[in-house]
Amino acid sequence: MKLLFTMFFGLGSISAHAQYNNMWIPDTLSGTNFNLTIKDTFAQIVNKGQQTITGGINGKFWGPTLFVKKGDEVHMNVTNKLNDSTTIHWHGMHLPAVMDGGPHQIIPPNTTWKPYWKVTNDAATYWYHPHLHEMTMDQITKGIGGLLIVRDSIESTLALPRKYGVDDIPLVLTDRDFSTSNQMTPVPYGDSMLTNMTLRAQYNVPAQVIRFRILNAAIERSFNLGFSDGRKFYVIASDGGLLNAPVSVTKYLLHAGERIEILVNCTGQAGTTLDLKAYNSLLGGAIPGGESFPNGPFANFLGHKDFNVLHINIGSQSANPITSIPASLTTLNLLNTANATITRKLTISDSTGVTNPTILGPNAFIINHKLFKMDFNEYNVHLGNTEIWEITSTSGFGHPFHIHDVEFNIISVNGAAPAAAQAGWKDVVFIPGRMGGPGGGGTSNVVKFIARFDDYADPLHPFMYHCHISLHEDEGMMGQFVVTESTGSNKNKTGNIPLTVYPNPANNKIYVAFKDKSLSAYYIIITDMLGRTKLMLPKPNLHDGIDIGHLSKGIYHITIIENKTKQSITKNFAVE
Repeated sequence: MKLLFTMFFGLGSISAHAQYNNMWIPDTLSGTNFNLTIKDTFAQIVNKGQQTITGGINGKFWGPTLFVKKGDEVHMNVTNKLNDSTTIHWHGMHLPAVMDGGPHQIIPPNTTWKPYWKVTNDAATYWYHPHLHEMTMDQITKGIGGLLIVRDSIESTLALPRKYGVDDIPLVLTDRDFSTSNQMTPVPYGDSMLTNMTLRAQYNVPAQVIRFRILNAAIERSFNLGFSDGRKFYVIASDGGLLNAPVSVTKYLLHAGERIEILVNCTGQAGTTLDLKAYNSLLGGAIPGGESFPNGPFANFLGHKDFNVLHINIGSQSANPITSIPASLTTLNLLNTANATITRKLTISDSTGVTNPTILGPNAFIINHKLFKMDFNEYNVHLGNTEIWEITSTSGFGHPFHIHDVEFNIISVNGAAPAAAQAGWKDVVFIPGRMGGPGGGGTSNVVKFIARFDDYADPLHPFMYHCHISLHEDEGMMGQFVVTESTGSNKNKTGNIPLTVYPNPANNKIYVAFKDKSLSAYYIIITDMLGRTKLMLPKPNLHDGIDIGHLSKGIYHITIIENKTKQSITKNFAVE
C-alpha cells in the first residue's frame, strides 16, 4: 500500500505551516581535492515511523554540493562502501572519457576511484550521479547523487545572488514511492514529491531577488514549473551556463537531467508566502508526468495533476541584498552550423519483442533500432569535428536526450528555433513524442543540435548518449561513441615494456618508473590476491607516487596500461 503524502501537500489544500517540513540544504565542499564516500545508510524522511533505507555520499541521503573554479584541476577520491558496484558520472562536465564515470568505469565495493580533470566548463549548475548499466534507477532511487557548481570570472562579476542557502538556493526535484514501512520502491513515478529530499518542503527566503538552482533528478517525471500567483520569473542559465540575458517566463518545463537557474524578485514582500508548483495538469500524455494511469507500474498519485514543489515564506532582507534583475548577463559565442563537418542522423523508436523481463514488459524504446551493448561503439567521432546531430523520433513518448563529453546548442525542434531560455549551452534536449505536447505531433519529430569535439581523444573508453529517464536508460535506450584521432579503436595488448615498481615491499607509497621516459600510464588498477579491486587510477601522475597507506598488509597485483601502446603489464608488490 502506498502512502499518499502528496494528497495534502500536492493539491495545496492545506497551507498551515505545521503541515510543512523545513527543507534541507546539502552541505558544501570547495577546493580542488574532494573525498566522496558512497555508502548504504538510513534517513528519517517520513516524519513518523521507521527510517528509510537509503544511499548517500558523505551522509544519509544525496551528497555534498561541490564548488569548483573554472581553470582549476580537480581531483575526486571516490570510495565505494556500498554492497554493490557503482559508478559516478560527472553530468555535464567536459573531461576525458576515462574520467567520465559512465557504465565502463565500474567501481567495485571497497574500491577507491581517483579521476581528475581541468575544469573548462562555464559557470553553471551541474551534478554527479550513478551510471551503472541496468542499476541506475535503483541507485538514484536510493538517493545517491549531488550538485556540482562551477564558478568563473564572468559570473562572479555580475550582480547576482550567490549566498548559498540564503539567496542562492539549490532545489533538487524528485519523487518517490514509499511503502507502509517507509521504504522506497524503485518505480518510474512516485506518489510523493521530494524537494531536497524533503517531503512537503518549505523554506524561508529574504525579501529580495532569490536565485534558485533547479535540478530535475527524477527517475522519469518532468516538472512544469510556475508560481502560485502567476508571477514572472527569470531564467538566467540553462544546463551549461549563463544566457545572454534573463528570459522572463511564467512557466518552465524541466525534464529529467536538466538544470536551470532562475531569479525570483521577492523585494518588498516580507511577511507573505508563495508556492512553487508543478502545473502538470497542463501536460499532454506524451510528456513524462502528463499521463494518468489508473493502475499498473506507472500508476501514481501525482500523474497529470498540479502539486506543490516548495512552500516559500518571505522574511526580512539579508545584508547587502540584490533587489533588481540584471538587464544582461554575458555574450554567448555559439557554434556556427556552417562549420559543421558532418551531420549524424539518429533515430528514436518504439519496439516490441524484447525477451528480458522489464517494467516495460516486451516493449522498449530504442535508439538507432537497437538496444545498448557495452562492447559496441556506434560512432567514431574524429577529434576536432564540429557535428550536427539530427534526431528523428517516431516514438509515441517524449524522451530527454543527454550526451556526455560536450555541451551543445539546439538548432531546431521540428524546424523551429529553440525558445530563448533553451538557446544557450545544453547537454539535455527533449525529443517530443508524436502524440503531442510542446513541438510534438504528426508521425515523427526532428530535433537538431550542434556540438564540437575538440579534445580528449581516446580509442578505448567511450562516451555515452541516452535517454535520461533512468528506466529507459537501464532497459537499453543508450548508445556510445569514441573520440579518435584516426578511424578504428585500439584494443588492450599484453607486452613486456620494461618498468620498475618500487619500493617493494612498501608501506605508504609505491612508484612506477618506465625505462623509456617517453612512456606514461593510461590506467593503473591494484587488486588483492583474491582478485578484489582496491584502487582505480585513470592517467595517474607517476611522479607523485601512488598512495597505498590504506591497504592492509599482503601481496597485491598492480596492472599498468601504457598510454601510447595501450599494452598491459602486471607485477606484484607487497605491503608491509
